[in-house]
Amino acid sequence: MSRKLKGNLFLLTAAFFWGSTFVAQEIAAKTYHIGAYTYQSVRMFVGTVVLLPLIFVMTYFSKKNGTYKKATKKDKKLLFLGGLICGSVLCIAACFQQVAIADKGTNSGKIAFITATYILIVPIIYFFFGNKIKLKVIIAALLGVVGLYFISVSADDFSVSKGDFLGMVCALFFSVHILVIDYFGPKVDGIKLSVLQFLVCGIEAAIPAILFDKPDISVILSCWGPILYAGVFSCGVAYTCQILGQQNANPTIASLIMSLEAVFGILTGVVVLGTIPSVRETIGCIIMFIAIIISQFPNKQKKLN
Repeated sequence: MSRKLKGNLFLLTAAFFWGSTFVAQEIAAKTYHIGAYTYQSVRMFVGTVVLLPLIFVMTYFSKKNGTYKKATKKDKKLLFLGGLICGSVLCIAACFQQVAIADKGTNSGKIAFITATYILIVPIIYFFFGNKIKLKVIIAALLGVVGLYFISVSADDFSVSKGDFLGMVCALFFSVHILVIDYFGPKVDGIKLSVLQFLVCGIEAAIPAILFDKPDISVILSCWGPILYAGVFSCGVAYTCQILGQQNANPTIASLIMSLEAVFGILTGVVVLGTIPSVRETIGCIIMFIAIIISQFPNKQKKLN
């Protein structure tokens, strides 16, 4: 098996676990009725614990092969700042997402696709900061709006549910999260940054959980399945697969493969929950997927004479 194919399989695995986690979130919210903030807090703590051993393993092997570099005070300060900012933005995005999924007017499949619009929102944010925006992105953004309309707006009353709106806010903050990760990621250790952001997110989500959810240990324990699935597979396994996959994959192809989490969210909802999307929602999903593909088309390379 080639390194490129192996990398793509890692990314596909990550996309699957991220997408299937939407179902775990819906089960936690609508079956076990666990508070949105409580669920996110506990899930992030589980993710922190899962990734911690990986840091020690990688440190051990880096020392063994002579590639280990001791972090300077500047490195530690940047890592702490990055973890604080990334974790805070992730907390807002994740909590909005969980509250959206808990809303009766929507489902995990719709929120999965709405969340995936971060691939369209990110370049638009870049544009407002003075960067040029390509024609393909404009086309993709317009198609994304059309697809989002079909998914979120009911045909009979042309209304947007509360959950759909919260999902849009969630997509916006996930877009910001991608941008801050893009800034801090290359400057610090990626796994340590992930662990720190999960820890920060877990702590910050615990505050509204205590204030509004009034966490019940018995409810948390009864919801152990969806919590462990999201914490172990979505945070731990998927993130590790993303790191391994992007080592041998073109960034454009990597982004496209990872965006398939939205498709896996829909499919998992059909298989596990029996949630059959309407014709209107299906059309919207297809349009959204086409928009995502267009936004990830590689740029044409200029020929050199």
